[in-house]
Amino acid sequence: MIGKNFTPFPVLKTERLTLRQLRSSDDKEIFALRSNDNVNKYLDRKRSKSIDDAKNFIQAINENIQRNDSIYWAITLNDTDKLIGTICLFDFSEDHSKAEIGYELLPDFQGKGIMQEATSKVIQFGFQHVGLNSIEAYSHSENQSSTRLLGKLNFKRHSTADENLTIFKLTHTG
Repeated sequence: MIGKNFTPFPVLKTERLTLRQLRSSDDKEIFALRSNDNVNKYLDRKRSKSIDDAKNFIQAINENIQRNDSIYWAITLNDTDKLIGTICLFDFSEDHSKAEIGYELLPDFQGKGIMQEATSKVIQFGFQHVGLNSIEAYSHSENQSSTRLLGKLNFKRHSTADENLTIFKLTHTG
């Protein structure tokens, strides 16, 4: 089925990873992600200040998924169910042909190819199951890790949103 329908929730698997729905029991890991200075360094968002912030965030994300407004996965290693990062498709165009991708990973798991593996799977899902024609990513000009990742995945530098943000775009060719 092609389209923006995220019920039942699409669990995605790769060689090392399971991408699953966020659960209320992920609150400590979501708090760790959303309050970490390194993770948030290039993100313009309100930091989590408490476990309650994390619980409210998880609830809001799952409500957005129920409304098919966005799709947001917890990234876990196959041998454990513990959240190590997140990845999402959001800000869909009205005709569902374009969406934005966003991702974050706890520092202990960075630099191991995990995000490339997760992002590749989510891109495949977006093109094959949602029917997207293009996926955009916004990256801070100083975020070299994200810029390198997008380059490896064939995203092309598209334009500059402002002096700090570069827009990258991947167009479906299949």
